[in-house]
Amino acid sequence: MPELPEVETVRRGLEQKLNNFIIKKVEVCRDSTVAFPSNKEEFKKGLQNSLLYKWDRRGKYLIAALKKIENENVQSFQKESLKNNGFLIVHLRMTGYFKFINDSNQPCKHTRIRVYDVNNNELRYIDVRSFGQMWWIKEGLSPNKIVKGLGTLGPEPFSKDFNAKYLKTVVSKRTKSIKAILLDQTIVAGIGNIYADESLYSAGISPFRKANTIKKSELIKLKESIVDVLKKSIGSGGTTFSDFRDLEGENGNFGLQTNVYKRTGKECRKCGNLIEKQKIAGRSTHWCRECQK
Repeated sequence: MPELPEVETVRRGLEQKLNNFIIKKVEVCRDSTVAFPSNKEEFKKGLQNSLLYKWDRRGKYLIAALKKIENENVQSFQKESLKNNGFLIVHLRMTGYFKFINDSNQPCKHTRIRVYDVNNNELRYIDVRSFGQMWWIKEGLSPNKIVKGLGTLGPEPFSKDFNAKYLKTVVSKRTKSIKAILLDQTIVAGIGNIYADESLYSAGISPFRKANTIKKSELIKLKESIVDVLKKSIGSGGTTFSDFRDLEGENGNFGLQTNVYKRTGKECRKCGNLIEKQKIAGRSTHWCRECQK
């Protein structure tokens, strides 16, 4: 599943590629991809004549702020004054990705949503396993109340609210493994299996440690490791290990730099000990027994 770095890479690509993209037509190829509103015609009509004004990310959710277009010749300096038209929210789940197509062609069988602009450019949403979802939240409704999971997300790893003091408060009474804590989106938004493993390795903390046994000095190191690992991965465009694809159809290259994830049986880059794998909270976990205590 795409995690924070992959979703952030997609957000940046959408923001750059879809500058002045005005939606003229929406085609829903698979009804289940539209989570809200339940009426698919309302979803399509709601998005029509909307400018994809600004792209944000919250955890693993992509959030496009929409502006209503009355005149297709709107100038950039007029955008701020346009009437808001709610939000388009997307969760890619396991295999969802966008592809920007200049000359629209026959879609593949995994195409779920097709969005066209005034020049017939197409933003195509493809999802092999079909777990991804989209919501059009019209102006006046609260995305946090309608999109399950969005309103319960913990702080962003790059925010000032995510610090050692916060982590200490969170873990002080929890006996779950620290790996399970990092995977909990209500505690910290956007971290999944890959970056939990890599961050714990960088911090020198065993993924099996009970959360309440971790000292404040270790939590400071863990917080720094999470931010560092995520920043490096964003700079590399994500990881090759997920089904993630950017707008050009390319996956990331952070997979070439992982220290433990998918390196089972290979030598640790620090100590030479063999990397091990075991399941925690139903997820494959990779770690070095020697370097992580």
